[in-house]
Amino acid sequence: MDFSLSDEERAVRDTARQFITREVMPLEQEALRRERAHRPGLDRSELRELQLKAKKFGFWGLATPEEYGGMDLPAVMQSLIWTEVGRSFVQFRFGGEADNILFHANDEQKREYLIPTIEGDRISCFAITEPGAGSDAANIKLSARRDGDDWVLNGEKTFITNGNDADFVIVVAVTDREKGVRGGGTTAFLVDRDMGWRSEFIQTMGEGGPASLIFEDVRVPHRNILGEIGQGFELGMKWIGKGRYLIPSIALGIAARALGMAIDYANTRETFGRKIGENQAIQWMIADSEVELEAARWLILKAAWTVDQGEDPRHASSMAKLYGANMVNNVVDRVMQIHGGMGYTRELPIERWYRQVRLMRIYEGTDEMQRLIISRDLLRGYTKIGGHLA
Repeated sequence: MDFSLSDEERAVRDTARQFITREVMPLEQEALRRERAHRPGLDRSELRELQLKAKKFGFWGLATPEEYGGMDLPAVMQSLIWTEVGRSFVQFRFGGEADNILFHANDEQKREYLIPTIEGDRISCFAITEPGAGSDAANIKLSARRDGDDWVLNGEKTFITNGNDADFVIVVAVTDREKGVRGGGTTAFLVDRDMGWRSEFIQTMGEGGPASLIFEDVRVPHRNILGEIGQGFELGMKWIGKGRYLIPSIALGIAARALGMAIDYANTRETFGRKIGENQAIQWMIADSEVELEAARWLILKAAWTVDQGEDPRHASSMAKLYGANMVNNVVDRVMQIHGGMGYTRELPIERWYRQVRLMRIYEGTDEMQRLIISRDLLRGYTKIGGHLA
């Protein structure tokens, strides 16, 4: 059993680490200063400039097929790179990406939506969550009624990432209530903002914030259906499932960076005539954090490896998401405790991480939903205890 990375994986990871260290981390203090003044850490033009710099490093479209100019990297490689991205709290991500379900677009839609999104000329968002349909995604109510060559959309979506900035949305709507959501009664639409929907900012405990999207008699041409009529819920689940090993990959980077800060602080901060790292209470917090971080690392890489093997990744990804999200919350909490009052200030990124990582236990499937999936797989015999080692 070989747990080592290949030479290629190590080289790509190290290049990503160099880019984050040299180009992104130096912007952190300015980002913190702006956020203390209640401004965005970096604006869109600055983030775009960083993405173009990264493109010169060779990082463009990590998951994007080569025919669209992307790298089309294996899932394990993507996980390693996202871990490096997570090491900085600057809200950066490599460019050249598009929502995975946008590749289901027809040729005309690809020219109008997919390619401009990959190139960074358009910004998309995905909308399935509603005020009464969060974890229960099958309970969506936003309706789409056929009217000649158009569909008329009415309803609301909420907690939509990028919803305040997007110029178009991939929205899942009910098109046949009798069939039900799981029975082919929903459809995905590509809806430009200038077709009439509006967004309302939602203030959260984290930096930035999601949006509510309001649809009031929004007319959408029939040609703007993404995929097939009745395929909306299926596409929505594909969108949600993609992130379940990438989110904890980011958590790994955050936890590793935060734990490194705690170790440095424990080796320099003195109280009662000695460094705090000599105290057993501090040592145990550091040790527990390292054990949990390493356990999460292998759950996450196992989930990514499962994707690369062409196997159903849901069980492994749910375990990675559940454990990784809780791990990073535990680690950041301990790191704040080790830093004491200084960790609670906004001079350091620790309190920012504290607010940021709490969301990881909620979005793209709550802890409770991951537990439901894991237990259901076992109870119904869909998987064996221990997976590949069973």
